Amino acid sequence: MSAPQLVVHRDKELMVQAAAARLITRIVDAQAARGHASVVLTGGRNGNGLLAALAGSAARDAIDWSRLDLWWGDERFLPEGDPERNVTQAREALLDKVALDPSRVHAMPASDGPYAGDADAAAAGYAAELAAAAGPEDHGPVPTFDVLMLGVGPDTHVASLFPELPAVRETERTVVGVHGAPKPPPTRVTLTLPAIRAAREVWLLAAGEDKAEAAEIALSGAGEIQAPAAGAYGRSRTLWLLDAAAASGLPRALYPPASA
Repeated sequence: MSAPQLVVHRDKELMVQAAAARLITRIVDAQAARGHASVVLTGGRNGNGLLAALAGSAARDAIDWSRLDLWWGDERFLPEGDPERNVTQAREALLDKVALDPSRVHAMPASDGPYAGDADAAAAGYAAELAAAAGPEDHGPVPTFDVLMLGVGPDTHVASLFPELPAVRETERTVVGVHGAPKPPPTRVTLTLPAIRAAREVWLLAAGEDKAEAAEIALSGAGEIQAPAAGAYGRSRTLWLLDAAAASGLPRALYPPASA
């Protein structure tokens, strides 16, 4: 378990621009070290904002996009191409603008796909895909992702792990179906905390006043069942990327003045 590090930026726009630059560097470093890199994407306004910033960056061509594996932390269980699906939004923001290898883009199953509307079967299928991609060096049923990004919800949820719901209590499976989520749509597919914790680095993104209480709760020692964001951490690094509004409830001692 890595202790959280905080980086606080003046506003959301600066936060997503800086996070995009940080992600480019991390991917390039991983590709230089091992020949390839793997990233888990997140949806939501901050995740999509980061992807749009990356698409507009002059440095994006430093990445060898053909040697990048993309996974998702969660997905709304909706038909293929639905505008509310995270993968649809990611394609619009970035993926359709870069030369990715389609076989390395691991979208979560759609509700009208081969699993016939069964979110639990779709979750099992994605877990099998993750397991097939894991090598002996990963020491587990998922690849050791270089960076796994998560948006933090106002209720402290990350991916589709909501406080007190069964998915956040899962300790063995790497992917589960979610039923009765408190925000629409109610049916989803999500990585579990064990899968999230397989990543080398976990980045949690929070911007806006509506995220201030969630950040304060998650970083104050709350339990992961009540505050799922508190249970999201990486093997070597856990990085909270916030704007000043989201960090407004945190003690100043938690982050260095230079990060603001």
